[in-house]
Amino acid sequence: MLIERIEHKWIEAFAATLRLCDVQPGDAVAIVAESQSRPVNVELAQLALERLGARPYRIVMPSPALSAPVPVRSTGASDALQGLAPVIAALKTSTLVVDCTVEGLLHAAELPAILAGGARVLMISNEHPEILERCAADPGLEAKVRQGIRRLRAAGRMHVSSAAGTALDVALGGARVGGVWGWCAKPGQVAHWPGGLVLAFPAAGSVNGTLVLAPGDINLTFKRYLRERVVLTIRDDFVTDIDGHGLDADLMREYFAAWGERDAYAVSHVGWGMNPRARWEALACYDKRDCNGTEQRAFAGNFLYSTGANEVAGRHTLGHFDLPLRHCTIALDNEVIVRDGVLQGELA
Repeated sequence: MLIERIEHKWIEAFAATLRLCDVQPGDAVAIVAESQSRPVNVELAQLALERLGARPYRIVMPSPALSAPVPVRSTGASDALQGLAPVIAALKTSTLVVDCTVEGLLHAAELPAILAGGARVLMISNEHPEILERCAADPGLEAKVRQGIRRLRAAGRMHVSSAAGTALDVALGGARVGGVWGWCAKPGQVAHWPGGLVLAFPAAGSVNGTLVLAPGDINLTFKRYLRERVVLTIRDDFVTDIDGHGLDADLMREYFAAWGERDAYAVSHVGWGMNPRARWEALACYDKRDCNGTEQRAFAGNFLYSTGANEVAGRHTLGHFDLPLRHCTIALDNEVIVRDGVLQGELA
């Protein structure tokens, strides 16, 4: 287990990302955390903001009681704010909100109100600072991610295939498309660090086919590399069959079933990673408590398939899987943008 303490190099890594967020001297910046937040990241955020001349303040909420039947991991849907009006009012009037909650505010119910007030939100993933340092924000990544967003918005269909047997079709009409490069510099923006993702939340009934999880692909809910082949059959957005005979398939079946609701089996979002600093193999080097897997969502060329909540399709559930797959080919309207896990053309 790595030691969690203040290091000068980590203060500078935080300051570098916050500079990209256009933090100015005198800016009122809220650091929002909860009682189970990683203390070193809260401290580093404050020290970095003070170095930049900002005026940081902390809001620390008690981590709420568990409401789910199984552990909830890496959803980006923190319930730490608990809808508390004075907290939302304070956050929405801040220049920047530095989000150090455990799950993150990316899909939190309170996020739209915070952004509508003009604040921007930087979600610092619940990682050991060494991971954040390695995946430090790259100013050159924004243009690449924006190009990926434009390509995805212009497309009518996505097709994903692999030598392992994946054959997945995604209709993109009505989808909500976005991307994250690791920082936010404008009012109303939200980002997470590490960044480097292009995603679409498909409309209802848009995803069909077969998703094959091969050995070496990752189940980030369990922070685990798959060792056995698992085949998911997807019909009109929903996983209808989980084929596999080993532990990996059993774990998925049990976790899906534990929610007792059909929406847990449905697609949340699809997309691909674009961050060349993010490493697929890094998950093997950390204890589970030291990482949150955001790096593995963003490594360049992965196809990311996620199940769970999808507001575009009108589905709300805490059940969530993030599944980064290697070696996939992704085509938008028959034009290949990722070939066998390698970004192509202007996205490379």
